[in-house]
Amino acid sequence: MNTQSFNPIAPEIMEAMCAKIERKSQINPEDFWKYGVKRGLRNPDGTGVMAGLTKICSVEGYYIDDGERVPKDGVLKYRGINIRSIIEGCEKENRFGFEEVAYLLIFGSLPSRDQLALFQQALGYSRELPPDFIEDVLMKNASFDVMNKLARCILVLYSFDEKADDISLDNVLRQSLQIMSQMPLLSCYAYQVKRMKYYGKSMYFHPDRKELSTAETILRSIRADRKYTDAEAKLLDICLMLQAEHGGGNNSTFTCRVLTSSGTDSYSAYSAAVGALKGPRHGGANLKVCKMLSDMLEHIDDVNDDAQVVAYLEKIFRKEAGDGSGLVYGMGHAVYTISDPRAQILRDKAERFAIGSPYEKEFMLAKAIERLTPEVFHRVTGKTKPMCANVDLYSGIVYHILGIPEDMFTPLFATARIAGWSAHRMEELLTGGRIIRPAYKSVALPKKYVPIEERINNFANPSHYIPSEERLYTEVKDI
Repeated sequence: MNTQSFNPIAPEIMEAMCAKIERKSQINPEDFWKYGVKRGLRNPDGTGVMAGLTKICSVEGYYIDDGERVPKDGVLKYRGINIRSIIEGCEKENRFGFEEVAYLLIFGSLPSRDQLALFQQALGYSRELPPDFIEDVLMKNASFDVMNKLARCILVLYSFDEKADDISLDNVLRQSLQIMSQMPLLSCYAYQVKRMKYYGKSMYFHPDRKELSTAETILRSIRADRKYTDAEAKLLDICLMLQAEHGGGNNSTFTCRVLTSSGTDSYSAYSAAVGALKGPRHGGANLKVCKMLSDMLEHIDDVNDDAQVVAYLEKIFRKEAGDGSGLVYGMGHAVYTISDPRAQILRDKAERFAIGSPYEKEFMLAKAIERLTPEVFHRVTGKTKPMCANVDLYSGIVYHILGIPEDMFTPLFATARIAGWSAHRMEELLTGGRIIRPAYKSVALPKKYVPIEERINNFANPSHYIPSEERLYTEVKDI
């Protein structure tokens, strides 16, 4: 019996309870405008409300001219350095770059060769998990969602740290580097346990090699034969570099900073960030893209026929196809307007891997979606805001090409993004100074207390809350 999913309340009572919550909790959308509330911490023009300052990352997709938002080509900078330059530099010297990016984000400058070697060595030796952690934590109580297991593992690591609550800079740096180095193994091992528990497949835990890069460690851990090519590892490395950071305002990083501002421990802050990243409106969006592409491939005969792609996009926007949301996943971004540099880089790097592979049609469809969606969106919705492809349109395809299972898509995003979370946590500790606490205005009307005997009973007899023994036995047996 699954005690968490078993509900002792009769269905008709649950329906009445939910109906009451809806009546009492919904707020008139006009009230947000009336009181000047910026929903989602967004301004009316879609820009984010200024909530803080940071030296870590710059996400540029428009500029303001005479109070007007003017679109421009997207630019992503880590500590003031264009991400394109970083990737080009690493490719020119044929070396992995994620560890260099992590160093840059945390310490504020590019490392020398000796500094980078020391940093890589520290990450490699910090990767080892506590004794019996795999057996006692990872293999027990398997989770259907690897992200939930990842968040739980981070929280459990708190119990192995003698200085878990120490938020001095040197201790938080130590904790951050340890968690960052352990994330690849936690994610891959949690997936292996899921393979066995839910798919009935073999699971394998390969001995770690401390000298390997993060990208190599991931590919080696998820593949039964531990084999991968250098080109594959370098492609995954680029994915990690692009997903390592994206400004203090993205949902998971802001979550990390909010928890950090309360003075809580690193494990709580990073676990909460993982929970935020899991959401389909954030890190889980690449899975939505994959499902959308799969659906479109079933209904479009020729992905090179623009007319067929346009016709299906129109149906999606009219909520006649897809998941009924009216959204084309992988298109549009809160900041980027004309282009998302991450999407452009991944598209260009992935093309030589995609052509001639089983994922060529998927890749070509994604390119068609990127090219055709803006015009279809403007025509069907009547809206004029610019729209470009975002990183999610291509990241899932890259993972498919690399043979990475979809269960690992968002966990790998988290494995990269903890570099940015770490930098923001330390910046918040050093410069925040106050707990983050925005205001919420109450719009509830004044009411008088009513004695319990005079209150209206909105539900059925209280005895209906607990099912009869016969019904209870039936439900348990069905489970």
